[in-house]
Amino acid sequence: MTTTHRPRSRARTFALHYLQMIIAMVVGMMLLYPLWMLATAGLPADAWAHRTDVESLVMATTMVIPMAAWMRFRRHGWRPIAEMSTAMYTGFVVLFPFLWLGAVDADGLMLLGHVLMLLLMLAAMLARAGEYSGSHAHHVHTAADQEPA
Repeated sequence: MTTTHRPRSRARTFALHYLQMIIAMVVGMMLLYPLWMLATAGLPADAWAHRTDVESLVMATTMVIPMAAWMRFRRHGWRPIAEMSTAMYTGFVVLFPFLWLGAVDADGLMLLGHVLMLLLMLAAMLARAGEYSGSHAHHVHTAADQEPA
């Protein structure tokens, strides 16, 4: 008996890749962020480590690490990984002036930062649609993509 597998549509592959990165991010946040909380638990409430801007960057880092590892496992080059990582941090960083001016509170920063993160990730993916909608086994990268960022 011979089975034939239809290739996935490019849109489905793209969407699946986005979902896989989000799953890696959630797993990272669930596993790594509690380590930060344990490490900073004994600090006073007004310590720099408990500032909302610092905590948002730490949270982004706990999501970037597994997402970047997943992308590397899927044979993405360093340039797309750096672009995606930058997109993830940018979702929070662009909101910092609003936080510092009191226009948004800690909860607002976390909520809006995560929403922006997902939108900016999608934008980064759309900018390199071929990178995320094709077969991962056949990624072709330039020398610049292979060099560490």
